[in-house]
Amino acid sequence: MKKLLLLLVVSLAVCSCATLKNTSTHRVVSVNQPVTSPVIADLEISDEKIVYAMTPSIAVRNGGEQNVINTAVKEALYANGNADVMVGLEYQIKYSPLKKIMSIVITGYPAKYKNFRNLEESQWLDNDKFVIVEPVRRGKFGKR
Repeated sequence: MKKLLLLLVVSLAVCSCATLKNTSTHRVVSVNQPVTSPVIADLEISDEKIVYAMTPSIAVRNGGEQNVINTAVKEALYANGNADVMVGLEYQIKYSPLKKIMSIVITGYPAKYKNFRNLEESQWLDNDKFVIVEPVRRGKFGKR
């Protein structure tokens, strides 16, 4: 009888040790839309076209082609008067036979933002380029 009771206790102990496989928690959070107002800025574009050549580091190359382009533009703008944006951007990328980016040459016109101003309501409503977009209403669990 003791052996049977011992066997029963051991078998219950072994069977009751189950592993928890999945857990999840779901919480619906309502996020208010940010209040935005349209702002217009003028660009002061340089008359001289700049040319900037760069050999990207391994860390920059590991970020992909777009990361190399963005880094080259940032460095070109910083090296030529710390401009804000590049207008008429063109780039040439040189690849190695193993398809690694060896160098990049950036050309374009550096420009700086100036004269920030709010767009008046009449200009906002009468202009076809500005479209009022209604926020997407999502149902339960974020699905449309």
